[in-house]
Amino acid sequence: MVEHTVRSFDADLETLDRHISEMGGIAEKMLADAMDALSTMNVELAQKVIATDVRLDVLQRTVEDLAVRVLARRQPVAVDLRDVVGVIRISADLERIGDQAKNIAKRAAKIAGESRIPRAVVGLRSMHDLAATQLNDVLDAYAQRDVERAKAVWNRDLELDALEDSVFRDLLTFMMEDPRNITFCTHLLFCSKNLERVGDHTTNIAETVHYIVTGESMPGERPRGIDSSTLP
Repeated sequence: MVEHTVRSFDADLETLDRHISEMGGIAEKMLADAMDALSTMNVELAQKVIATDVRLDVLQRTVEDLAVRVLARRQPVAVDLRDVVGVIRISADLERIGDQAKNIAKRAAKIAGESRIPRAVVGLRSMHDLAATQLNDVLDAYAQRDVERAKAVWNRDLELDALEDSVFRDLLTFMMEDPRNITFCTHLLFCSKNLERVGDHTTNIAETVHYIVTGESMPGERPRGIDSSTLP
């Protein structure tokens, strides 16, 4: 971080960074707990995830309020301006990742009483592991202002899309094998979409890191996988 003549400006930027770090930690924990709740049908853990989302929402509003005050008071330019704008973008993506985790937790609580198909959750666990790795890597990329690491996250989004496609097909198979699986598997389909959306938000953050450091958009079109909603 560049040091400025006005030390309070540096203090504001450091505070924004700390808030983003805190939001990232909360989002990671929510995502991990939501997946654990889904895997074990732990309603108590699911409710904990849902309750934690309020904390993430409050932090996002705190970040936005401070960022707006910094823009108004300091009128930053160049990389300083990109830092502040980037923080606003990243906080929004982290808040939405929390929303995706909360949605998974809500599904876990709703289907806790349903008959379980343990193998149906295996693909979702793989999706979660990749999404969690993406989130961890992009948060590190932001903390270190590491463009190459951000690009790696951006390029790996296709892997999560491919996993979602595989999960979609597996769940359809389970539903066709036994109509009694339909309700359970339908909820899992929504969970797989939530995990895919987490990947989209980590990709957004990767693009923001690239913008903060270089002042430019990520080169080329965003990697796109198959949209499972269009599959027969």
